[in-house]
Amino acid sequence: MNFFENWVEMDLNPILSFSSNAKILYSNSEAQFLLNRIKPKEIFDLALTYAPKTFGALTSYIDLTMQNYTFYAITVMYENDEEIHVKLYKSAMVKKETNLNIKNINTTNIFTLVDLAISTSKIKSNINFTKKYDPSIPEFKLDANSFIKTLNQVFEAFSNETKNVSCSILLKVGEHIKIDEKKYSLISVNISSYDKNSDFSKINIKDSNSFIITCDRNQVVIDLPLVL
Repeated sequence: MNFFENWVEMDLNPILSFSSNAKILYSNSEAQFLLNRIKPKEIFDLALTYAPKTFGALTSYIDLTMQNYTFYAITVMYENDEEIHVKLYKSAMVKKETNLNIKNINTTNIFTLVDLAISTSKIKSNINFTKKYDPSIPEFKLDANSFIKTLNQVFEAFSNETKNVSCSILLKVGEHIKIDEKKYSLISVNISSYDKNSDFSKINIKDSNSFIITCDRNQVVIDLPLVL
């Protein structure tokens, strides 16, 4: 990387480039954290909303909250109809994303851990689980103890009225995260139910966790770096 590429990569504000069909062409390190919580299409649509009417750049002051991020301004630039670039400016009050800890982790089969948590949940409830696993995902390193505790807390958070829960384990194609200057692909565990909104506020997440957890009204997404 040259000086300017490094400068953009180290910027504490998310910077992204999209193609005209919403495909991500570039995202700096901070943007990669944001993309673990927010769908790329949301940012692309935001860029179109605040884009200048003609070729060039436009900065707009906004009051925008997305997950645990708050932004006070957005700059959108495009020089042709093929690419559009966006920079979001984080508020000083934003809670900084914690660094993932991938030390002292061991090679584990993630499917076995999730199946174990599901079996434990079935003892305590009558929930019907639907599983969708990507069999191509190999065994990889993670904090098994912390991961299984979090899974148990997630399943316990579903109300007694919940009848169906979907659980998927997939590789996030085209997405990665940088830890200690090294890029890792992401494995995503998505646990959801649309029977009734659940209360995930009691899920205990330590700063030293080796994964990222995002909670919504009816789903929890756990993203883990694929450390082989």
